[in-house]
Amino acid sequence: MVARAVQRIPARFRLRIQNVAIVVEQEPREPGLLGLYQGRPLTERSVHDGFHMPDQISIYQGPHERMARSRVHLEELVWETVWHEVAHYFGLDEAQVQRAERRHARLKRHS
Repeated sequence: MVARAVQRIPARFRLRIQNVAIVVEQEPREPGLLGLYQGRPLTERSVHDGFHMPDQISIYQGPHERMARSRVHLEELVWETVWHEVAHYFGLDEAQVQRAERRHARLKRHS
């Protein structure tokens, strides 16, 4: 499901994702998390940066499965979480991601 979610990311973004490991873990260390981006967002990087270890996006399986009402709903939850964490990679903070998600939900309802 995570691999399919990554493929759903629009190409203009997906092709810019580099040096990021996306892993599935059973449970988060902090309750309530569905995913976690760990790394340095693109907006904080410089062409002068040297080598660094890959950033990591963790997707937590347990919370997704407990929230899902069906397999289709689970796929959608995973997609939303992957997209949310990728947005952090591109430099959006939590408030910006949430605003973008609300805009997307409004557009989806009106289409």
